[in-house]
Amino acid sequence: MFSPVVDIQNLSKFYGRTTGIKDVTFSIGEGEIFGFIGPNGAGKSTTIRILLNLLFPSGGSARVMGYDVVRESKKIRAVTGYIPSDANAYPNMTVEEFLVYSGRFYGSRNGAARRKELAGMFELDPSRRISDLSLGNRRKVSIVQALQHRPGLLIMDEPTTGLDPLIQSRFFDLLREENRSGMTIFFSSHILGEIQLLCGRVAIIRDGLIVNLENIDTLRRKQLKKITVWPANPAAGRKSLVPAGTEDTLTVTDDSLSYMYAGDINILLKMLSPAELLNLTIEEPSLEEIFMHYYK
Repeated sequence: MFSPVVDIQNLSKFYGRTTGIKDVTFSIGEGEIFGFIGPNGAGKSTTIRILLNLLFPSGGSARVMGYDVVRESKKIRAVTGYIPSDANAYPNMTVEEFLVYSGRFYGSRNGAARRKELAGMFELDPSRRISDLSLGNRRKVSIVQALQHRPGLLIMDEPTTGLDPLIQSRFFDLLREENRSGMTIFFSSHILGEIQLLCGRVAIIRDGLIVNLENIDTLRRKQLKKITVWPANPAAGRKSLVPAGTEDTLTVTDDSLSYMYAGDINILLKMLSPAELLNLTIEEPSLEEIFMHYYK
């Protein structure tokens, strides 16, 4: 068993009659890169804001580094870096002024060398005023301020918005390096490809509920298969080629049918055997297709 850096148990947040999240439960072990994925509005940011004591939970509990998120939030902030989804900072400050100012919240008063290293890595001009920066450069400021004090836990909420591909690649390389040095990373995104590149485990959230929690490799190896059938007569007998329960994943073209199938493959082959087929493929679905399957 790993020692949880983040431990969430039955965490809920309600806004009147609207559900933010409900009974969310998962743990993140020391040294993990953990993915948290779902579309906008699924509950990702709500969960993160509770961990940082920016929102109060309606029920359940959460601990970060062993500290209770409600009663010991000041201790949590001292050991945590946070890259928010909205890249905002004080507009009248220069980049350098803002980084020095935010560094003092972590007791980092002599971090000039670290700030210079990170600013150089991300091609960020410390003398520029925040209000003059593009979205991508404001995002870089968020990244540097979150990493300048070398936190034990880095929490990221859609951190790559506005970054060009080269800087994004550089950012991911840095995250891998920091993780090898012991940093635990909680990576929230709606882009499955990003999660796939970095994370070992992933939680999928839908409408405020955790619908799956898996290792990335296990998710790939699930029994779920992508079936594509090319019938000799595409206009006839289509229903006999599509098993019950797969209709919501069905894709139809002029000459083929594709769907996700999670049952016994022998039963499927027996069902298809009376039909006259031109071709049949049984493939491992991509992570994107697995993700969409869970959401359907």
